[in-house]
Amino acid sequence: MSCPCDKLKEGCQDWSEYCIGNLWLFSGLEPHELLNVAKKALRRHYEAGESVFLQGEPAKSIFVIKSGQIRLSRLMENGTEVMMDIRKPGDYLGEYLLNDLESDYGYPVSAWCQTKVVACSFTRKAFEELILEFPAVGLKVIKTMAGRIASLTGRLEAMSQVRLEEKIHAVLLNVARKHGHKRSGGSYALDFQITHEDLGFLVGAHRVSVTRIMKKLKAAGRIDNEGKLLVVHGPAAVNFTGH
Repeated sequence: MSCPCDKLKEGCQDWSEYCIGNLWLFSGLEPHELLNVAKKALRRHYEAGESVFLQGEPAKSIFVIKSGQIRLSRLMENGTEVMMDIRKPGDYLGEYLLNDLESDYGYPVSAWCQTKVVACSFTRKAFEELILEFPAVGLKVIKTMAGRIASLTGRLEAMSQVRLEEKIHAVLLNVARKHGHKRSGGSYALDFQITHEDLGFLVGAHRVSVTRIMKKLKAAGRIDNEGKLLVVHGPAAVNFTGH
């Protein structure tokens, strides 16, 4: 797809070929549909020191930087301005556009141009007009958003599992150090049973989740069963045993 922004390219040494149509929100669209998205976008030059948007202003547009650099800053309650990030060509600003279509959700930061900037923006109003004019686009956007949510949910679940694994291992190691028998290499053996229900209570997790994590810990060589003994390996022991 040829980006309509290209006509503003002259004299921009750091020009980005990244287009507003490349936003994940529109990833499921066909080339002709992306062209309609790009046609509804607004293009503008900004001077160094000029603001693209200010903290607290209604978040009604999303921007892609075609050229230049933008500094993101936040004004704290004590009056101190803190720099949050520097955005370069190809980066997006104002990802809060679709946070709430029914209210004026405010930008949490201000965006200041550090150099001359060329930016392409897509407004909430343009998005609504696009959906009304091309209903099929709306359906594809909904599917894309659903896929994005599913992906993020999966990532959160994976992160949660990692945290739970570390938490359960830490609890087992702590109990083993206090009440077990120390072995060489940083391992400890417990000669009394800790049920999965007990562990679930200690870490605030369901028994089924604890059972799944215990299997992962065993597979990773962080715990072992020796008859009725539960052997818990510390970090040094894991390295020592080669697991």
